[in-house]
Amino acid sequence: MKTDRPNILLIVTDQQRGDALSLAGHPALRTPNLDFIGASGVRFRRAYSEVPSCIPARHVLMSGQSPEEVGMLGFYYRSAACPWKPEATLAGCLRDAGYETRLVGKLHLQPQRRRYGFDAMELADGLGGESDYIDWLRQRGVPRHLEPSALGMGSCSWLAKPHHLPEEQTYPAWVVDRALNFLRKRDPTAPFFLNLSIFSPHPPLAPSAAYFEHYDRLELGEPVIGDWVEPFDGPAHGLNPEGGEQRVDLDALTMHRCRAGYFGLIHELDMQVGRLINALGNQLENTLILFTSDHGEMLGDHHLFGKCEPFEGSANVPFLLRPPGSARKLPGDGPKGAVCDRPVGLQDVMPTLLEAAGVEVPTSCTGRSVLPLARGESADWREALHGEHSGYRAEEEGFHFLVDERWKYIWRSQTGQELLFDLVEDPYERNDRSGDSDVVLWRRRLAERLAHRPEGFSDGEKLIVGRPHRAFVPGKGPEVEWGDVGR
Repeated sequence: MKTDRPNILLIVTDQQRGDALSLAGHPALRTPNLDFIGASGVRFRRAYSEVPSCIPARHVLMSGQSPEEVGMLGFYYRSAACPWKPEATLAGCLRDAGYETRLVGKLHLQPQRRRYGFDAMELADGLGGESDYIDWLRQRGVPRHLEPSALGMGSCSWLAKPHHLPEEQTYPAWVVDRALNFLRKRDPTAPFFLNLSIFSPHPPLAPSAAYFEHYDRLELGEPVIGDWVEPFDGPAHGLNPEGGEQRVDLDALTMHRCRAGYFGLIHELDMQVGRLINALGNQLENTLILFTSDHGEMLGDHHLFGKCEPFEGSANVPFLLRPPGSARKLPGDGPKGAVCDRPVGLQDVMPTLLEAAGVEVPTSCTGRSVLPLARGESADWREALHGEHSGYRAEEEGFHFLVDERWKYIWRSQTGQELLFDLVEDPYERNDRSGDSDVVLWRRRLAERLAHRPEGFSDGEKLIVGRPHRAFVPGKGPEVEWGDVGR
């Protein structure tokens, strides 16, 4: 075990697209503090949430396992009768290696308040309910009628407006406030693992007024609609604004305000991250920072809003790694740092952080450490990353995808629909290439990848349409039928 081990800061946002960084070239959004993390380290451009919705993605991140190994393929609230009992967790391995482990923010694992290896947690899985954030507000004299629930917008809404609370009382401010308190009072004889899990930019889309107003004044662009997308035939008005995970074609003003709220939340959380970086002071150079998100947000692209999709807006996530100063000898150091296009996923977070800490990676992990990639070594890396999700809005929307440095192949398990995108030439997936002869190779690769699955998605040579694609792999969770999935 290392005696001079780095501190580890893992920052996880909720529902942040991979392109939602100014370092990634976004034309309007500004994220100076996140840019600093990436520019002084490595930005992994092909980073994906293997199962892009909150609960299953966090199982993958905390266990270092692929969705099929975790056994959870969809959004489902576990009951007390079926708690998650992983063989090993990121926090547990670091705790056992002598790290002081602390979570502040969203964990979204069940049963709630189970620590999963954290010495202590300050927990708020959302903006209401059983929440240490709400307790913090009440301790500061915020009356109940001014709590975040007074926004009048739910956690799946595309409506947006400025928050009624001042900036210093928002969720990102609470997370950083509690993190700074931890840093003041932590055990100075042990390295720390601090996991900040920030609810933003998950709806409700209500940043502090200054951030909303800033983006409300800017040109924020329009959603991208691919040539493969069926025309939207829904109503122009009358959609349920709390429906969230649905096909939409919002009017221009509503879409603009939606984007202003979304980008405002990201800018606001970025400024709070800056507070934390500044507070680290001389500890910064002995602290590894990894920044990522559990999944993205479609934000109207392809007439979709929310998550649970294989497309870039939903599945591609930020993945920024800044090693400690003593180890930061990276290719491409400069104004934009290093960029890696090897396909990485949330299952790679745990092995990466354990290797950095000098801790043996459990055999239960399917992910791999990205540190060799960060050092520019020609690592024997996976050819493609596999992801999937059971149906959410409708059973027929279950999918699998494979993605490599250039291409993404998507297969809908219940309908057989195929899509193929060249992400280098077409990063916003405007043009479907599934009519090209190359699709045969990708179809075969996925068939081989799924040959062992108990659902029967493949016979090893060809894909089989219509096999059950439930929230759990058979034998690894409750027998959940379509329609039983908790929301």
